[in-house]
This record gives sequence, C-alpha cells and structure tokens, in this order.
Amino acid sequence: MNKSIFAIAAVATAFTLAACDVKKTAEGNVTMPKYEKTQSGDVTLPKYDVTAPKVEVTEEKKVVTVPTVKTEEKVIEVPKISVTPAKDR
Repeated sequence: MNKSIFAIAAVATAFTLAACDVKKTAEGNVTMPKYEKTQSGDVTLPKYDVTAPKVEVTEEKKVVTVPTVKTEEKVIEVPKISVTPAKDR
C-alpha cells in the first residue's frame, strides 16, 4: 500500500511540474569561466514568475481483485552438515 501511495505521489508531482506556467520576467547576464572555479564581474541571473497548477488528491473506494497467498506448515527433510576440522580427526 505504501508503494502505491508513493507511486501516485510521484506521478502527481511529475504532472504538477509539467503543468507549470513559467514566464521570464528579466534577462540574465552570466558568463562562466570555462575551467576556473571563481568568477569575477557583475552577475545578473534571469528572473522567472512560476504559477503552479492547483492539484487535488482525493481517495475513493473501488473494488479490485487482488491475489492472496496462503501458507501452511509441513515437516520436510533438510540436509544437515557436520564438519570436523582436520586437526580433530
């Protein structure tokens, strides 16, 4: 049951991210050095307005067919191994 709830949440999240309305509100100016770890100069990142969709997750009862597993106890023969070290023989 927990796996199905996780799967439903993952699918809902994917649809939510795919349905976002993204609008760029400002241009950015970033010039990254190719092999250096530091950057100097003025850095302006672009700005975005993101409007996420409204997502409602509800529950409803459905009748589904699920397999059942039955177990029983039986007496069976299993191998038994005894080891005697070489120095004790």
